[in-house]
Amino acid sequence: MAQEHIKHTDPEKRYRRVLAASTLAGDLVRNHENDDIGRIEEIMIDLVNGRVAYAVMAFGGVLGMGNKLFAVPWSALKVDEDRRCFILNVSRAQLDNAPGFSKDHWPDLADPDWQQQINRHYGTESYWDDPKVGTPNAGSGANQ
Repeated sequence: MAQEHIKHTDPEKRYRRVLAASTLAGDLVRNHENDDIGRIEEIMIDLVNGRVAYAVMAFGGVLGMGNKLFAVPWSALKVDEDRRCFILNVSRAQLDNAPGFSKDHWPDLADPDWQQQINRHYGTESYWDDPKVGTPNAGSGANQ
């Protein structure tokens, strides 16, 4: 995540650049209106490229029951280092219309058509479009 994706307002505090994925699970996700729009459930890593592909966010339901899951492109998230949460620039209505899935029926997160749908919805580019990274199926064949 590039430094511009980190909100850091206290110059006296050093921001955290590297964290264990397990420390992010359960972190709140808020939008720019400061609405609580979900929690991080999982961090999905592209094993071939060694990059974070998505954060899986839970939204809805009551007491964790009936949550809908959303794969949010990592580049769509901003870390609010001061409040220790994530910021996603979507309204609740946009989130209601986002492609989601249930905990028992995950999509193929490596499917290019599905990835394009997610990126279109969040207004992001595919993380593998970076020429320094290469294509999602390059390398050892882990995604083949």
